[in-house]
Amino acid sequence: MAQIAYILLCHKDPKAIIQQARRLTAAGDCMAIHFDARANPEDYRLIREELDGTPNVAFAAKRVKCGWGEWSLVQATLHALESAIEAFPRATHFYMLSGDCMAIKTAEYAHRFLDARDVDYIESFDFFESDWIKTGMKEDRLIYRHYFNERTQKRRFYAAFNLQRRLGLKRTIPADLQVMIGSQWWCLRRRTVEWILDLTRKRRDIMRFFRSTWIPDETFFQTLVRHLVPSNEIETRTLTFLLFSDYGLPVTFYNDHYDLLLSQDYLFARKISPEATELKIRLGLLYAAQNVDFQISNEGRSLYAFLTGRGRIGRRFGARFWETESSLGRERELMIVVCKKWHVAKRLLERIRQVTNVPAIDYLFNEEDTRLPDLGGIQSTLEKRTRHRRALMRMLFEYYETDRLIVCMDPANLDLMQDFFSDRSLTRMLEIECQFSDDWLTGHARRIGLAGDQTSDATLARLLPTIRNDMAYETDRIRDEGFPRHARLREAAPEQENADQLGGFLSIPPQKAQAILQGAPLFAD
Repeated sequence: MAQIAYILLCHKDPKAIIQQARRLTAAGDCMAIHFDARANPEDYRLIREELDGTPNVAFAAKRVKCGWGEWSLVQATLHALESAIEAFPRATHFYMLSGDCMAIKTAEYAHRFLDARDVDYIESFDFFESDWIKTGMKEDRLIYRHYFNERTQKRRFYAAFNLQRRLGLKRTIPADLQVMIGSQWWCLRRRTVEWILDLTRKRRDIMRFFRSTWIPDETFFQTLVRHLVPSNEIETRTLTFLLFSDYGLPVTFYNDHYDLLLSQDYLFARKISPEATELKIRLGLLYAAQNVDFQISNEGRSLYAFLTGRGRIGRRFGARFWETESSLGRERELMIVVCKKWHVAKRLLERIRQVTNVPAIDYLFNEEDTRLPDLGGIQSTLEKRTRHRRALMRMLFEYYETDRLIVCMDPANLDLMQDFFSDRSLTRMLEIECQFSDDWLTGHARRIGLAGDQTSDATLARLLPTIRNDMAYETDRIRDEGFPRHARLREAAPEQENADQLGGFLSIPPQKAQAILQGAPLFAD
């Protein structure tokens, strides 16, 4: 059975460190601690007094002063690994942790999980080909030497960097290395750690290279594991659940995140708020618990993106000059059907096709597989369709040789509606107002990844009002725009009222509108 040696890098909150060490070793696992040499000496003294002599707890033989983005973080990790390898000969896995991490699964679950596959868990993406780095330096992290900390010595950091660029002092990457990048929160097998430590003693060129690399904790282990271990023995993921905000800052978890955290396919979570006392107590009791059944739904990332995105209204793509200065044509009529229940809008469009000869296209800005003619590639992706929306629409008018065209849009596509209504063409809108049952909202949440099959009823109970309010908000935004020629079909309205609205939208006689609405129920789920 797996025995985990936790590698804990920390610099504050000694009482929390003591509690974490006791919790994680109580179930038979181990811990090696590196406490930042820059931190309060009294804090370190307290930790040693409390934990010296505790079974399965060791300390790094050497302590270094750590700084964000510096080699010191890697060096501290290596010192802790060396102590762990020597102190815990039966440890099978070495799991990197910080003081802000807490277990979100039991020891039983973690051991079974690691026993199930003989692999290393570490994010390891190609440094140059991947888009793992979103902002800031990329290649310059590697090809120039960085001796100063960008956060604490900004002027020296950039002076040294700019001097090297002016003088052309680029360096080469060790020829046999493919530099990789990923999260520093990994779980490695004993054999892999032994290979890494052996390589650090033999390859001084690699050590010199990474010592002056910027943010090496995101590249050092990630590169060496890929260099030493066959690809089929590497699972390119972290076992620590962590999220980042739009500003690149770690998301903090609080008391009401307990159920959400337990349902994620991870063993630990980071960061737990220092104020989340109830959450820390509950998670603290969890690791040593037995016979706990976890329902993995894994919707955390999509749910966070959904909830934090509410209210951030803006245009996804700025209009290009060739679109803002062009028009669909004064003589053309674009008719937009807006509905949150896509199957209802598609059902209506199918009936319109049967009764009229107006070309009608489903959710071309929302569904990649919407059936479209070949328009030279502009229709190939949702991004292209959205970015070149006016050009796409003009080409569709020309392809169908028509001056009238119907398209479906989701209520969230307000920016598209605004753009088309600002055009010199005649634009009409038919908004289909549906009723949303809890069952439909639950299915919707699962379809878009906000919930999974194993999402608990309690989580859904909190989530559904948010989704319902979000849909109401989208409708309110459309109404607030005051679009002209705006008709509505309402699920609760009499058929004659809906026929009048539809007839006005399509400019057809009432008899034809009634023929479209008759037959199988339009609003059936």
